[in-house]
Amino acid sequence: MAIILFEDNAHQTLLPLTYTRPVADLRIGILTIAEKWAKYLKVAYSFKTEAYLQGKFPIKITTDNLFINGAFCPDADLLEAIDKLQTGEALKLGEQLIAVRLNESDANSFNAGAEFDRVSNYNKSPIVLKHPEDIFRNNDTELRKDFTLLTKGRTSAAISSTNTIIGTDFFAEDDVNTECCTFSTINGPIYLGKHTEVWEGTNIRGGFALNSHSQVKMGTKIYGATTIGPYCRVGGEINNAVVWGYSNKGHEGYLGNSVVGEWCNIGADSNNSNLKNNYAEVKLWDYPSERYRKTGLQFCGLIMADHAKCGINTMFNTGTVVGVGSNVFGAGFPPNFIPDFSWGGAQYGIETYSLKKMLETTEKVFARREHRPFDDNEQNIIKTIFELTEKYRNF
Repeated sequence: MAIILFEDNAHQTLLPLTYTRPVADLRIGILTIAEKWAKYLKVAYSFKTEAYLQGKFPIKITTDNLFINGAFCPDADLLEAIDKLQTGEALKLGEQLIAVRLNESDANSFNAGAEFDRVSNYNKSPIVLKHPEDIFRNNDTELRKDFTLLTKGRTSAAISSTNTIIGTDFFAEDDVNTECCTFSTINGPIYLGKHTEVWEGTNIRGGFALNSHSQVKMGTKIYGATTIGPYCRVGGEINNAVVWGYSNKGHEGYLGNSVVGEWCNIGADSNNSNLKNNYAEVKLWDYPSERYRKTGLQFCGLIMADHAKCGINTMFNTGTVVGVGSNVFGAGFPPNFIPDFSWGGAQYGIETYSLKKMLETTEKVFARREHRPFDDNEQNIIKTIFELTEKYRNF
C-alpha cells in the first residue's frame, strides 16, 4: 500500500508557508506531517499537490493507494479509523475528506472534492492545520506525541556530566555535543537529534526539539513549545516558535509565538512583538480573502515564509506576515504584511525584489549545503511563486 498525501483548500489558507511545499511537508512537533504518517504506518509516502510543486514532490501510485489529507496530524484514534478503510471507502470529518482508499485506476483520477459511494463519519477532534498560527498553537501537543513516537522503547545516548537535566523526559540521539547547559523537562520533553550541538551556558525549558545538524549558541534561552528543524543555528531568546530548517537566528533578539520557514536569516538584535500593547486580539494577513483575519489569539508573533531575510535590528510588529523571498531592513516597524519578493522596510519604503537578484542570492545560500542542490525544480518553484504573488505587490 502507498500513502499519498493530498490537500484541499488548506493549501490556500496556509499561505505563504505552502507556496513552496505541500501541506503535509509542514513541520509541527518534531517531524513533518508526512514523516509522522510514514512512521506510524511504516509505509513510504508521496504527494498530490499543486502542479508547479509536483516536480519536486512527485506522486507515486500503486495498485493499492491510501490518500490522506495532509492537513491532519495522526493520532491513535485517527489511525484506527483509517486502518479499517476498505478499497473504495472514504473517511470524513463533517464535509472534509480525511482519507480514502483507492485502486490504481481510481487513484489516477482522484479528486478531493469528489463524492464517494461509501463514507464513514469521524466524530473525534484531531489536530488539523488550517491557518499558519495553528502550527505554533499546536506545537506542544505534537511535540509530545512525536517524542513518544521517536523514543518509545529506546534509551537516550549519554551526554556530558557538566550538563544539568531536570526531570526524566530527556532524549539525545547519537553524536550530540553539549557542555554546561541546563535542560528542564518539567513542562515538556526535550529531544536532541543526531549531530546537534548546544553550546555552553544555554538554558532550555521543554518541550523542545532540536533536529539533526543544528546548533544552539552560547547563552541562549529557549522556552517551550519550541522546535528547531535540521541544519539551523539559533541564539538569543526563543519562545513557542517553530523554525523549519536551513535557517538562522544566530544572535540576540526575541522570537516568540512564531513560524519561520526554510532558508531564512534573521539579523542580529532583531525582535518580534507577540502581544499588542492594548492586549487585543491579533489579526494576520489572509491570502485567500486579501485582508486581515482575526486569529482568536492574544499572543501571535511572526509568520516568515521560505527564503525571507531581515537585516540587523529589525522590529516586527505583533502579527506580521513576511512572504516568500522578501528582504526586510531599516529602522522602524515594517508593515504587518510584507508581500512576497519585497525589498526594503519602513525607513526606505518597499519595492519589488527583482527575481534575478533573488535567484542569485538563493543560489549562494544553497551552495553552503551541498546535499541540497539548487536545481531546476527549486528555481521553477521560485519563478512560479513570483508570478503568483504579483498582485500583492501594489507598492
